[in-house]
Amino acid sequence: MSDVAGAGVGAGPEADGGQAAETLAAWPHEYRPGAGRVLLTLHGTGGNEREIMALAGALDPGAAVLSPRGRSTEGGMNRWFRRFAEGSFDVDDVIVRAAELASFVTWAREHYGIEDLPITAVGFSNGANIALAVAQLHPSVLSSAIAFSGMYPFADRLVEESLTGSSILVSNGESDVMAPLESVERLVAELTRKGADVTVTRREGSHGIDPAEVAAAVTWLAARP
Repeated sequence: MSDVAGAGVGAGPEADGGQAAETLAAWPHEYRPGAGRVLLTLHGTGGNEREIMALAGALDPGAAVLSPRGRSTEGGMNRWFRRFAEGSFDVDDVIVRAAELASFVTWAREHYGIEDLPITAVGFSNGANIALAVAQLHPSVLSSAIAFSGMYPFADRLVEESLTGSSILVSNGESDVMAPLESVERLVAELTRKGADVTVTRREGSHGIDPAEVAAAVTWLAARP
């Protein structure tokens, strides 16, 4: 297996080519002020930065919400990174896009004056996968994430960043062909191996989010600062 760190990443978001503040400010996104924490909401394929914000309201209505739009497209649909086929990701693009998103989050937290609030990513499907990528490649930027219907985003590659201090909720359907349990189990094993505090919830059914998962995520989130 190849090592992602060997590809020249892992040095932090500033190492990705140094996106200018003007470029980051132009990234399509929504921001809703709040208190207590920041929820970074990340939409699935074909979604957008507005509709996914409703999920933040269900998890913590008082939280600030930062909701960017994926800047990759596929057949006119918004995505976070390229893929070759269903379940077959362009890992090099995952790495680049994760660094870009980490830079955006760093910029936005300073821009909106929310650097001192804890931040948790909340992603669905493709949004869960980019959240998991950022959490593993840039844990100093994002150390908390709720991943609905996500999977291991690096194919056969390993990431050797320490995740000690990170907390991840992994929530999936038992019969999800878009996020197969084999990949989910690989994800959980890798997160655990690197020291993350991992909570796993499983439900019957396939790709999606059901009310019981949301309730479990509310409980998980409330137990964290």
